[in-house]
Amino acid sequence: MLALVGGFIVLGSVVGGYLSAKGNLSVLFQPAEMVIIFGAAFGALVIASPPHVLKGVIKGAINSLTGGKSYSKRDYMDLLLLLSELFTKIRKEGLISIEQDVEEPENSSIFSKYPKFLKNHHAMSLLTDTLRTVMTTTVSPYELESILDSEIETLHETEGAPVKNLANIADSLPGLGIVAAVLGVVLTMGKMNEPPEVIGHSVGAALVGTFLGVLMCYGFVGPLARRLEASINHEKEYLQTIKTSLVAFVSGSAPQIAVEFARRSIPPHLRPSFHELEEEVRALKSGR
Repeated sequence: MLALVGGFIVLGSVVGGYLSAKGNLSVLFQPAEMVIIFGAAFGALVIASPPHVLKGVIKGAINSLTGGKSYSKRDYMDLLLLLSELFTKIRKEGLISIEQDVEEPENSSIFSKYPKFLKNHHAMSLLTDTLRTVMTTTVSPYELESILDSEIETLHETEGAPVKNLANIADSLPGLGIVAAVLGVVLTMGKMNEPPEVIGHSVGAALVGTFLGVLMCYGFVGPLARRLEASINHEKEYLQTIKTSLVAFVSGSAPQIAVEFARRSIPPHLRPSFHELEEEVRALKSGR
C-alpha cells in the first residue's frame, strides 16, 4: 500500500507544481505519446522476457503495488517456534518421528499451527526437502550447508530475473520518450505553414513525450523495480534463517541452540528478543 501512496505523492507533486505555475493540464494529456512510449516499453519487455519471466514481472509489479511479499516480526517468531517444535521432537523421539509431518505437513499437528508458513511454498519446500534428505542420507553439515546455499542462490537468481528486466525497461523509458518527442517534431515540421499558436501547441505536445519517459523512469517504474528487488531480498533472508537453524541442528547443536542460531540471523528490526522467544516457547509447551 505504501507504494501506491508514494505514487500519489509523486504524481501530486509534479501535477501540483505544474498547476501552481498556471500550466494547462490538458496539454500534458497526449494519448499518441502515451501509446508510443508505453506500447514500445511493453513490447520491449515481451521481447526481452521468456514467458515465466514476463509472468513474474506482472505478478511482482502487482504484488509490490498491493503491499509486496514481506515478513513481519510475528512471521519470524512463528518460524522459530516451528523449528523449536520440530527439533525438540526429533531430539526426543528420533528422526523417524517426523516422517509423517514432513510427508503430509497439511495434516501435521505441528505444521497446522502455522498456516501462513504452510502457504509459503519456497520455505515449506526448503524445510521439508532438507528434513527428508537428513532422514534418508548421512549428509554432513558442510555438505548440507552447500546444498542449501545452492538452492537459495538458485531461487534468488530465478526470482531476480523479473527485477532485472523491469529495471532495464525503466532505463529505456527516457529513450522511448525521446523517440515520441522526435516523432512529434516530425509532425510539427509538416505544420510550418500553420499559425504560431498551432506550431507552439504541436512542439509542446512533442516535448510531453520526453517528460513522460523521464517521469515514468525515475518516478514510477524504477522505484517499483527496486521495491520488487527488496521483496525478493526479504524472501532470501527468511530462507537463510531456515538454513542457519538446520545446519546448526545437523551439526549436533541442541534444539534451543539451533533455534538461537536462527534467531541471531534474523534482521535486527524483525528479530524477536531472547525473552520474547522464551516466553512464547513456554506458552507453547504449556498448551496456551
